[in-house]
Amino acid sequence: MPNLITEETIREVEQFLYREARLLDSRRFSEWLEFFSEDLRYWMPTRSNRYPVNSKAISILDASRYEEEEVSGEDELAFMEETKKTLEMRVARLGTGMAWAEDPPSRTRHIITNIEVEQGDTSDQLRAYSNFVMYRNRAERDEDFYVGSREDIMRREGGQLRISYRKIVMDQNVLLAKNISNFF
Repeated sequence: MPNLITEETIREVEQFLYREARLLDSRRFSEWLEFFSEDLRYWMPTRSNRYPVNSKAISILDASRYEEEEVSGEDELAFMEETKKTLEMRVARLGTGMAWAEDPPSRTRHIITNIEVEQGDTSDQLRAYSNFVMYRNRAERDEDFYVGSREDIMRREGGQLRISYRKIVMDQNVLLAKNISNFF
């Protein structure tokens, strides 16, 4: 498949992701939801510290117990597994006064960087890779840093880019935050 990615497309994707971050940091969640396709898969797999087969750090008798992958698979346990509908429900809940993890609301800052854009699996798809740092401050003393990478699959719907798939991979394998009530 020929490379259909132009400098203009790269710039459009960058601006799209930067605007998404600004909407999240401004708590404009209803507008943020418009960035997603109806068939969205938004998920955050778990991560573990796994030793590769050639590791000399530990020694076990059964080499089949070694695993190369440190990120859970598509059908395995995840920190978060969302659809557009469940994200809409989460956003709606924020306005009820019953979302205790966000009362008072968090202040966030999303830093998006290292954006790469390539052709997706089909001609109407783009795949974007990015890294992020999300700082969260809540109440007087709660602070959390989330660091990781994202993989997005986008396509045009009605002339606008929409994300149909987002995979969020945290660098931490143990999340020390009290909750995961924010969006990535």
